[in-house]
Amino acid sequence: MNLNPNTPIYIAGHKGMVGSAIWRALEAKGYIHLIGRTSKELDLRNQQAVQDFFSKEKPEVVIDAAARVGGIMANNTYPYQFLMENMQIQNNLIDTAFHSGVEKFIFLGSSCIYPKMAPQPLKEEYLLTGPLEPTNEWYAVAKITGVKACEAIRKQFGRDYISLMPTNLYGPFDNFDLKTSHVLPAMIRKFHDAKHSDLSMLSGVEAGSKNSPVELWGSGTPMREFLYVEDLAEAVVFALENEFQDNLYNVGTGEDLTIKELALLIQRIVGHTGEIFWDSTKPDGTPRKLMDVSKMTQAGWKAKTSLEDGIRKTYQWFLEHQDSFKEVKI
Repeated sequence: MNLNPNTPIYIAGHKGMVGSAIWRALEAKGYIHLIGRTSKELDLRNQQAVQDFFSKEKPEVVIDAAARVGGIMANNTYPYQFLMENMQIQNNLIDTAFHSGVEKFIFLGSSCIYPKMAPQPLKEEYLLTGPLEPTNEWYAVAKITGVKACEAIRKQFGRDYISLMPTNLYGPFDNFDLKTSHVLPAMIRKFHDAKHSDLSMLSGVEAGSKNSPVELWGSGTPMREFLYVEDLAEAVVFALENEFQDNLYNVGTGEDLTIKELALLIQRIVGHTGEIFWDSTKPDGTPRKLMDVSKMTQAGWKAKTSLEDGIRKTYQWFLEHQDSFKEVKI
C-alpha cells in the first residue's frame, strides 16, 4: 500500500507502554492521522463496538498493541481472563480489519508463544513444536491464535498481515504494580522501595546502615532477553514502511543474561545497598528464552539500546512519575 503522512493509522492500546511508544515513533516520522481510543472509550472485547468504530474511522492500517498482560503471578491466578479476553480483543480487531478492507495489519505477540523446551535461540519455525510453559500458557495460546489468524488471511487473501513477536519489553509507561508486573519493572520497584524504606523501625538495625533487603522470586538462574520498548516501536515503524516476505518475525536484541545478573544490574542503577534473598519455592518459569532475530536483521532492522542504558532511562522515568502510577487490576 502507498503510505503517506495522512494515512489513517489505528493503534489499538495506544495508552499502554507499547502502544504509546509506537504512537510517539510514528509522530516523529511525520504521520499525522493517528487514531486511538482508550479502553473506556472503546471496549475491544465488544464485537459490535469494534465494528461501529471501524465504520466511523475507516483506518487503512491497524497496529494491534492491545492485550491483557501480566507476570507469572497474574497469569497463574487469572487463566480464564488471560485466555478469553486476549482472544476477544485480537479476534475482533483482526476480523473487523479484514472485513473493512484493511490491507496492512501488524499483530504484536510475545516470545512465550514458543515451546518451553524449544532449542535456543528461538526460531520462528519452532512455533507449535512442543508444550508451552505452564505458567503463561493461557496468554500464549491466545497469542498463537492471533498469529495464525493473520497468517491465514495472508495465505488465503494476500493481505499484508504480519506478526511481530517481541522478547521481554520494558521502558517508560511500564507496569510497576508488584501484583501484576513483569520481572524487570518489579525489580526496579522493589529495589527503589527498599532503598527508601525506614530501617530505623526495625529492631537491631542502626540508622544509616544498609538498605532493607529485597526478596525475589525463584533461583535467579533462568536466562532472559530484554528489549527497550522504544526499540520495538522503531521495529513496528520499519515493518509498516516495508513489505516483509514472511508472516512471523522475532524482535529482540539476540542477547540474554541470568535473572540474578539482571537483579545486580538494577540494584546498582537504583543504588540499593541491601541484601538480596531468593525464594526458591516460587516458580522460575522457562529456563531460557533467547530470540533468534536473524530474520529481522536480514530484513534490515536491529535493536540499538543497550540494556544498561534502557534500564537507566526507565528508572529515570520511574522517578519522575512515581506519584502517578496506575494500579493494574484484573
